[in-house]
Amino acid sequence: MAKATSNFTTFFPLISSPLTLVQGLLESTKELASMDKLHHLQVRNSSAMIRKAKLLQPLFEDLKETPAPLPPSSFLCFRELIDAIRKAKKLINECKSGSRVWNLIQIEPISSRFHGLTRDLGRALDILPLSLLPISSDTREQVELLHRHARRAELFIDPQSSYLRLELLKVANNFHSKLNPDIQKVAEIMEKIGASGPSDYESEIQRLEVEIKNQAGTGGLVVISKLNNLISLINHCKFAIFSTMTEIHLNSGKKGETLQRIESFSGSSLVIPDEFKCPISLDLMRDPVIVASGHTYDRPAIAEWINFGHPTCPKSGQKLLHMALIPNFALRSLIHQWCSDNNVFIDQREEEKDLPASGDHITATKRAAEAAEMAAAFLVGKLATGSTDTQRQAALELRLLAKAGMHNRHAIAEAGAIPFLTSLLSSHDSRTQEHAVTALLNLSINSVNRDLIVDAGGVGPTVEVLMHGLCTEARENAAAALFSLSASPAGRAAVGAHPKAVSGLVALLQDGTPGGKRDAATALHNLAACGTTRARIVNAGAVGVLTSLLVDERAGVTDEVLGLLSVLVWSGEGAKEVTEGGIEAVVELVRVGSEKGREYAVGVLAGLCRVEDGVGERVGRRLMEDARSVLALQRVVVGGTPRARRKAEAVMRFLGRYCSQSHGR
Repeated sequence: MAKATSNFTTFFPLISSPLTLVQGLLESTKELASMDKLHHLQVRNSSAMIRKAKLLQPLFEDLKETPAPLPPSSFLCFRELIDAIRKAKKLINECKSGSRVWNLIQIEPISSRFHGLTRDLGRALDILPLSLLPISSDTREQVELLHRHARRAELFIDPQSSYLRLELLKVANNFHSKLNPDIQKVAEIMEKIGASGPSDYESEIQRLEVEIKNQAGTGGLVVISKLNNLISLINHCKFAIFSTMTEIHLNSGKKGETLQRIESFSGSSLVIPDEFKCPISLDLMRDPVIVASGHTYDRPAIAEWINFGHPTCPKSGQKLLHMALIPNFALRSLIHQWCSDNNVFIDQREEEKDLPASGDHITATKRAAEAAEMAAAFLVGKLATGSTDTQRQAALELRLLAKAGMHNRHAIAEAGAIPFLTSLLSSHDSRTQEHAVTALLNLSINSVNRDLIVDAGGVGPTVEVLMHGLCTEARENAAAALFSLSASPAGRAAVGAHPKAVSGLVALLQDGTPGGKRDAATALHNLAACGTTRARIVNAGAVGVLTSLLVDERAGVTDEVLGLLSVLVWSGEGAKEVTEGGIEAVVELVRVGSEKGREYAVGVLAGLCRVEDGVGERVGRRLMEDARSVLALQRVVVGGTPRARRKAEAVMRFLGRYCSQSHGR
């Protein structure tokens, strides 16, 4: 028995005690058992996995209460169980947060993952010595039942989901071949997987874009192409159903009429020339207009795109320098001629109804600017003379107004809002304080406003909100405001000179949400450009916090942390702390980090290599111990960004000198 216990300690050095392992299993099992089953897709598989967790839970509750020692052979089972349970939780959460369309396309692989986890549970229970465990007979029977079910479990793929997948693939393949898609079919499929409104379609597009990033390193060109095709299809259907047909839908009040209009158009045998189709809706353009990038779109489609808040050209991705929509009379004439030749009828009255008043978009923009100036003056008056409730509402409206556009930010500052918003930072009402600091954050996007906020004495009160804000949102938005203010020389000097700014940002870096940590890291990055402030950041304990965040998978701020460390290593003390606590993680991220992360990681190494007192030697020894690290550096030298290549070349030169000196000794 002593030998078995020794073997357990050898194989599981990370487990402090059997009780700790059982407690971890109990907590993980409870979390899985309390999760909600999935809806629309993987309903049966997720429900079955949650039921299995509920059956396992009494086992660990019994074991937690017993003082008797556990058989050493049970620990291997427990290790496998906790791994399977954690993977099950992760899989269910991935399905909840991921794209429903992609989950439908991947219905078979995802079902296989659920089945694989069930088999993992069965294999783990194969080696569980139930007869030797101090548990009740009811618990033993329950675990035996689970074991039998897990051993006999078969792969289950929902037939309805498989049918929907095939139908969606047919439509997507036709769309890829430049055939008009069956919009009604797509609408039916999307509704069955829980996406029925325009926001659902927009969410699916965003989630598919995230999936492209996730698949970039593993999915290959075929998968990326398929994802891009799905994004185009859903975007097309969204505009076809909810944008260009909105007016018909509202006027008739009948969804059937909208679908009938779409079906009649998509079912037409007449082939529309590509140059006459809107790149967004893929329908015949009735009112072609040119945007700032030079591309042409149908007016309703591009207007909807702009109104959704997109400042770029949908086709090229280029940022639009202005939002004017210039009529393309030449193309419009050609379309009318083609329609006349092919007996295609266009309702001229409906077309004219879509046209704005004279002056086009420029007139509308001017009116909007005038309205913003009037609104800003009115709201500032409320800030100056209103009651507490009135001030809170005015601060909220200014916050939203400042978020909407650059001209609005200018108009609010011109109306004199900044001193009043600054005074509200000391409000004892949490919502008023949050609205005020967020309004200042939005205003500071304008570079001129940054200096106005500094001149109004806004830095000190913002730091106080960072340190002692009445709610988490206020604290984190204060950090974001300090980051924005520190982008200008005057703001950087004012924030860096405040005695509490650095310590407050380091505290948020340690205790904030992922978004708060990110804002704190970027603010400190700006402040670290000054040598004296850099030393204060190191002395405030930032390096220890940063190196711990590098190995915290929940933090989500790896690139920002590396960016800040790449500056802090130019402080001698900072370099020593990074070498002692974070060198392993930094070297690993040179190999597996994002493109930006690899550049920052190489920058950290370049800064460390120049430090004496044994720091550079330690870095050289660590790099030479792992051939993969050197290979990763060579890849950066060949294919990295210009800045990353320069830094990687400096590290490689240092390694050359280090090797020569080592062999010389």
